Amino acid sequence: MAGLCYEDMTPGLKIEHSIRRTVTEMDNTLFSALTYNCAPLHIDAEYAKSSIYGQRLVNSMFLLALVNGVIVIDTTIGTTLGNLGYEEIKFPKPVFHGDTIHVVTEILDRRESKKRTDSGIVRFRHVGYNQRGEVVCDCTRAGLMLKRADYAALQAKIKAEAAAASQSVADDAGSSL
Repeated sequence: MAGLCYEDMTPGLKIEHSIRRTVTEMDNTLFSALTYNCAPLHIDAEYAKSSIYGQRLVNSMFLLALVNGVIVIDTTIGTTLGNLGYEEIKFPKPVFHGDTIHVVTEILDRRESKKRTDSGIVRFRHVGYNQRGEVVCDCTRAGLMLKRADYAALQAKIKAEAAAASQSVADDAGSSL
């Protein structure tokens, strides 16, 4: 399955992503540990009880990664050449263990690449919501997206290389008999 090509990403297009994800205590603890974020608001239940939230908060960097991971299948899988950066990231409401996140993407604008003929730059807005419909993450980013003809050429090249590799394996197997 492929994501959208540059030509498909017309400004104003909105995509409600079907993947929803309930955030667990394990997600938060593991992500915090893997990234050495030892902030007690994320990992210390007793400390967090006395915070303004009364409980642990989900690591905002996990939330940003989750929001930007959910969008991949519907938008950029196999068609992106790279994430160019974030212009703005906001976390208007906290996320807690047990919250279920869903995401909506909007294409803000696009332009041809000045350096590459095979791609264009697309500006995305990804908004993550909790189960109550509250915005918990709002980010704007730019991505370098393949044009349709170049995506088709890349797929043809990958298939040809895979076929050649399969034939080579078959030839080696046949010659050893």
